[in-house]
Amino acid sequence: MIYPYMHHQVNRSSRKIIVIGNGEVAVEPDIATVQLEVVTENEQLSAAQQENATAMNNVIQSLLRLGVPRENIQTVSYTIFPKYDYVNGEQIFRGYEVTNAISVKITEIQQVGSIIDTAVENGANRVSNIQFSVEDTERYKQEAIVRALRNAQMKARTIATALQLPVEPQPVKIVEEQQAGQPVPFQTFAKSEQMTTPIESGQIIISATVRVEFQY
Repeated sequence: MIYPYMHHQVNRSSRKIIVIGNGEVAVEPDIATVQLEVVTENEQLSAAQQENATAMNNVIQSLLRLGVPRENIQTVSYTIFPKYDYVNGEQIFRGYEVTNAISVKITEIQQVGSIIDTAVENGANRVSNIQFSVEDTERYKQEAIVRALRNAQMKARTIATALQLPVEPQPVKIVEEQQAGQPVPFQTFAKSEQMTTPIESGQIIISATVRVEFQY
């Protein structure tokens, strides 16, 4: 009986290398957002509210005089809490605490310290949530993706060389992995009477991760 000769072919579609590529871009921030609050206390609620409104209006007007656009100033919370003291186990009403908080978007990073100082000098008595960001994030994101793809290509070639593969790995599938944004480092220092409060914005790290499937 004669059997026909059958040539065996390797199914290349099953020969794959899957790697994770990472890319990062360090960017100087060009936007800062700071939360400024006015907190007032008084036995009379109406008086606490009036004092708060007057102080907050002074804060906002001082920011406008510095050149902060009105549309960059937004109210984020307004709260009223009764305050109590406890003496010998008894609850004694002390008055009301009124808190008005605004968020200020600052497009001139070098002004962050002077804006905070001006706000405090005009009635703000609490500063919190200083955050830095970049206006054109997408441009740097694209650059991070390119770096991630290059990193994946390098890893695939390293694996191919180590395994002595005869064929150059070729990408056949690319998936971008979603990542949460990284916090932006910043540092504040105590202010002297002669100096503006220094605010260090640090750098924003924009990263990208891709999962690349190579065929060889």
